[in-house]
Amino acid sequence: MMNGYFKLVSLPQGFGIQLFAAKEGGEMVRVLEVMNYLEPLSLEYNIQDLKRLIESNQDAVFPLGEGLCPVRNEEYVMEISQDAMLVKVRFFPPSSTGKRMPLKEFLGDLTARNITWGIQHEFLEKLFKSQGVYCRDLVVAVGKNPRHGTDARVEYFFNTDMHIQPTMREDGSVDYFNLNVINHVNKGDLLAKIIPADEGEPGMNVYGNILKPRDVKKLTLKFGNNILLSEDRMSIYSQVDGHVTLVEDRVFVSDVYQIENCDLSTGNVDFQGSVQINGNVANNMTVKAKGNVIINGVVEGAHIEAGGNIVIARGMNGMSKGYLKAGGNIISKFVENATLEAEGYVNTESILHSRVVAGTDITVTGRKGFITGGHVQAANTVTVKNLGSDMGASTIVEVGVRPQLKAEYVELQKKASEIVKEIKNCQPIIQNFTERRSKGAKFSPDQINYVKKTAANLEQKKAELTLVSEQMKALQELLQSQGVAAVIVQGVVCPGTTIIIGDVSMNVQNSYSYCKFEKKEGNVKILPL
Repeated sequence: MMNGYFKLVSLPQGFGIQLFAAKEGGEMVRVLEVMNYLEPLSLEYNIQDLKRLIESNQDAVFPLGEGLCPVRNEEYVMEISQDAMLVKVRFFPPSSTGKRMPLKEFLGDLTARNITWGIQHEFLEKLFKSQGVYCRDLVVAVGKNPRHGTDARVEYFFNTDMHIQPTMREDGSVDYFNLNVINHVNKGDLLAKIIPADEGEPGMNVYGNILKPRDVKKLTLKFGNNILLSEDRMSIYSQVDGHVTLVEDRVFVSDVYQIENCDLSTGNVDFQGSVQINGNVANNMTVKAKGNVIINGVVEGAHIEAGGNIVIARGMNGMSKGYLKAGGNIISKFVENATLEAEGYVNTESILHSRVVAGTDITVTGRKGFITGGHVQAANTVTVKNLGSDMGASTIVEVGVRPQLKAEYVELQKKASEIVKEIKNCQPIIQNFTERRSKGAKFSPDQINYVKKTAANLEQKKAELTLVSEQMKALQELLQSQGVAAVIVQGVVCPGTTIIIGDVSMNVQNSYSYCKFEKKEGNVKILPL
């Protein structure tokens, strides 16, 4: 592509303007540009004839006058963009009597115009060494736009959009008991970090003026207690097991999860720290916590587990399915139709038709202070005001054995029984094979492999039985080494109550008041308080 251009030339009878046609889709000579070029010469010519010749886009010469051809050295027009980021020039060739412009002169012109930055030196050197490029816009200087940066932002490593949604079961049904409302967090977990602002890079216009990028927003992390800020102040970490929330732009971590009630509006609770419920726990709900569970209201037929203590201010009606399990102690106003397991003690004002297991003591005192129906077990003592029932409800009180150890011993007994059964099943097969082989019987490879596997299984089961027996012996020694255990009745014990102390028991036949039951000389004895 080559633009058309023009040039003042000498002719046999004077001088004229020589037109060079545009080629390969280039731009034709501009009529106005030719007229402006000729204007300083004050020549008289037919403008319409010149225009028609130019628009014909052909190589041609248009006579302008007699005499010598005017001297016009190579020249140019310059255009500087309004934002001073681009300089373009259009060169016009020298007349046949003129000279080309030196590069040094052109660069001097740029300097005189205060154009000092972004000059295309390499391009200009090639241009001025060439035969010239005319009547074409040429970029000779380019500014540099600033690179705008980005604001700082905070990246959060927990769910910040906590819309309550029920859990979907595998069959596609909806589990309204399990709502995704807690952001669990463990001690040491990364909670958030700042992605630093990119301040960008300044630009420069062709006058050498610095162009600043736009200002960017910088951030600092905002947070509450139980959070550790990194040395570079760019990251925050949890200092406790608990739950994390984002309120506006501030991060909070709590090791106590508080709700008003636990029901279908909250869903089940499963929390790494402690849970405080200011109201009630509804039927069929589940609450699990690594720490304590504090309930200021009533618990219905719910399932509650705590790594620490369970405290129920207004008591529990388990509806025959309620369950409490604590790694520490259980304290409840009352317990009715429920199952309780505590590694520590259990303290309540009444126990009705419940199974209660405590790793240390069970204390049932207060205005009523009764245990009626059910089965209670404690490693050390059971202290109660009134025990049993005049209505004949079966009440069993067991002390002197750590319930966990006894349960483990019972499981080992079951396991030993199963192993013995398998051994008895294997022995006839081996015996029969031995007898038949001694009589010269022949066996197929499959039969031989079966007997080998049976023999290997027999030896394995014998080894397992030895191990289980040793474990049972060790547990039995622990059970027999339990300290002094007692059932203390501060009111009345009713007939029909069963007292178990260690490995001995008594079925109470009569009513007794202000007494205690201890193991003496291999029997359960009733002693006065």
